[in-house]
Amino acid sequence: MLKDIGIFFKPKSIAIVGASSRAGKPGYEVINNIVANGYEGEVFLVNPKGGEILGYKVYRSIENLPDGIDLAVIILPARDNPVAIRACVRHGIKNFVLAAGGFKEVDEQGEAIQDEIVRIIEESGIRVIGPNTSGHTSTSWKFTSSFFPLGKVPRGRVSYVAQTGNFSTHTMRHIITHEHFGVAKVIGIGNKLDIDESDALEYLVEDDETRAIIMYLESIKNPKRFMEVADRVTRVKPVIVLKSGRSERGSKAAVAHTAAMASNDKIIDGAFKQVGITRIYKYSHLIYAGKALSYMPLPNGNRVSLLAPSGAMLVSLADFCQNDLSIEVPDLEESSRQKLQDISPDYIRMRNPVDIWPAATTHGIESGYGRAMEIVLDDPNIDAVVPVLMLVDRIQIPSMQFIVDIAHKYPEKPIYVTFSGDKKYEEEAKVFLETHGVPTFPMIEEPFEVLEIMARCRRAMERG
Repeated sequence: MLKDIGIFFKPKSIAIVGASSRAGKPGYEVINNIVANGYEGEVFLVNPKGGEILGYKVYRSIENLPDGIDLAVIILPARDNPVAIRACVRHGIKNFVLAAGGFKEVDEQGEAIQDEIVRIIEESGIRVIGPNTSGHTSTSWKFTSSFFPLGKVPRGRVSYVAQTGNFSTHTMRHIITHEHFGVAKVIGIGNKLDIDESDALEYLVEDDETRAIIMYLESIKNPKRFMEVADRVTRVKPVIVLKSGRSERGSKAAVAHTAAMASNDKIIDGAFKQVGITRIYKYSHLIYAGKALSYMPLPNGNRVSLLAPSGAMLVSLADFCQNDLSIEVPDLEESSRQKLQDISPDYIRMRNPVDIWPAATTHGIESGYGRAMEIVLDDPNIDAVVPVLMLVDRIQIPSMQFIVDIAHKYPEKPIYVTFSGDKKYEEEAKVFLETHGVPTFPMIEEPFEVLEIMARCRRAMERG
């Protein structure tokens, strides 16, 4: 059994080797992020110029550091990493984040440097995240090793493992500034010289902060071990994976990106299904799945009721669910159908999907949508509800509180909201709903795509 990697997520002391006083430089931004997140441990900076950066003393060399620091973040060119690691090891540092690129993914010289670091790992027993990583984050510990200008990372229930630097950088920045959910842990595994996707899964399944695990992978370092670990983890927590490199062009790009070797995609697909991994195929679903898992429970099944103010939407979305996704749009029980009929004009025959606009114009948008949503949520044939809200300035803009209240009343069934209409009001509704625990999705197909992913997670966790 490999040593636990928990110290990476709860370090009491850290060293930044390659600290910089220049804003915009990676060696500066990592310190700025540490300050912004309120890290409470000791911080030791190393730069030959000495001095002070953001209130922290700067040591002129690794040799001047105190012994036994928990974690070193090395932000130096690839060629300087082996010497810096050996110097840190002599001071009792056993855990490292290697930020630099320029290793095996680039050329033979980089591969030689990478091989030297592997020898150091084998000789000394240290643990390493990277190289070619933009760091990791532990929001419960108020800590990040990312060198991208993130600012404060919001705390949440979902953890990400990414074989790419961009998740800890601009994708995380998108989530921070555009979405309203947070993360528990983010692990950028990079070239995976040591800590890999299997180590990450083994740690996160035991992490009380992590409710679900979402991964971006370009390769699998040890397929047999990964499948064994995933088979255990997916029975306890949802595991969603975007495995790229499916095409010839994608495989070549993966080699250039993280030195990932190509593999047979059909074999991977079958193996993932066997061990309960829910596979996704769109990068945006990394974010949308995280949002859904942050706010709502997994649905008990794949049966949806959708409410829309347009017959064309009802028809096209029902087609989309049943022809393009494995989502059912079932008949409602007759008692439910009759309740919908009772709140609607006589000229319309109510069913699922629900043509909600006649009821909304008769009783008001909040009352019409609200009563209909409760009717379908009460129906035993329905596992989740998607209301499509029309928001335009010449029609009454409803308060979104009624949806929040309904979500609290039916905590066992997810509600995914989408919109059509004026962008201004859509953005206002998104902010209100998501800050009150109800996820929204900007395009009308997206909540159904997310529901299909969540339903597959449920089936995976309950497999025999």
